[in-house]
Amino acid sequence: MVRPLLVIPLLVAAVGGLWLARGARQRWRDLRAAATYELPGDRWPMLMRAGGAMVCGVCVTALTLLTALGAFGGLSRSGAGTDRAETAVDAAGAGTWPGSAPGAAVRQQAAPPADTASAAATPAASGAPAVASRFDSVGHPGGGELLQSAVFGPDGKPRNVRVWLPPQYAKEPNARFPVVVMHSATPAKTADAEVPDVFEGVGAALQTGRVRPFILVAPEAPNGTSHPCELVAAAPAAVADDATLRTAITASFRALPPGPSSWGVLGVEGGAPCAAAAGLARPDLYGVAAAVSGRYDAAALVQTGAEAPAGSSAKLLLAAAKGDAAGLDAARKLQTALKAGSGPAAKAEVRISDNVQDYSADRERLRLLRQAAQFLAETLATVS
Repeated sequence: MVRPLLVIPLLVAAVGGLWLARGARQRWRDLRAAATYELPGDRWPMLMRAGGAMVCGVCVTALTLLTALGAFGGLSRSGAGTDRAETAVDAAGAGTWPGSAPGAAVRQQAAPPADTASAAATPAASGAPAVASRFDSVGHPGGGELLQSAVFGPDGKPRNVRVWLPPQYAKEPNARFPVVVMHSATPAKTADAEVPDVFEGVGAALQTGRVRPFILVAPEAPNGTSHPCELVAAAPAAVADDATLRTAITASFRALPPGPSSWGVLGVEGGAPCAAAAGLARPDLYGVAAAVSGRYDAAALVQTGAEAPAGSSAKLLLAAAKGDAAGLDAARKLQTALKAGSGPAAKAEVRISDNVQDYSADRERLRLLRQAAQFLAETLATVS
């Protein structure tokens, strides 16, 4: 029993060290690029990641020695029950954020009454095992807090869901916040796995003081298809944020109730068509949608928008970098096709952003994310 107990933190420390080292290397490259263009750069993110990688390296060395020598042969049984309780959600399908230490998760307290929270824990399909939607803290990117849980999907199986709370969430304990759902284009993955700097981009936008805060929800993309965004365009009911997930979010966090005045949708690169499809198909649920650096099937999206509930009109931002000729061309074609469409599709308010330009693709993506966050916050309700 000694070695298995030590192998788990050993692997976590090793993965965390690699992740931090990779981040430090990326920031070092950014600093070199900035120096080339005589732009100021912040060394602290690189130094902090490098220091974290060194700490993880020390932990890996120590744990390797302890595993080899069996120094912890006297582990008490009293801690076993606690460990099993803390990993109950992970056993149901939730992952672990690279670099997070076992047992360090902090439970997020639910704001609504207990009966609402119990409804969120009800499986979506009969016969599925009961797993409470307990969100555990897995990091603090972008100045906020990132939490994770397993929430049942329409098929009765748990899917990974990550929730980013803005810094204002902890500072305003009585406030309720609007929600933005971020879609992924990779089956069985959340959007932050595709765009790892999304929380930094949104957090930077909030720090300017010109963007109102909101909760960012990143559900796992639907499985069973290699192109989830095409599935969403063809069948809007296939969106990852179904009624079960919306119930879990409003039960676990101080979120405003779902509706066009308080919920929006975001997609970046591969996830952009998902956001466009969700916003065009359900303007009665999402008051605004932002699609960044996407490529779009205009005909499919026009049909999706035409079948939206009558009396509603979508509000959509299509953003791409100034140098992204293919992305801007796809955005303009979609805008033109929607204007020529029928029903609610023709009523969609489509804005195109083509003014972002920077010295690297990563910098352009961060600026596009800040722009998308500002567009979303302008339409969504203020914190109440």
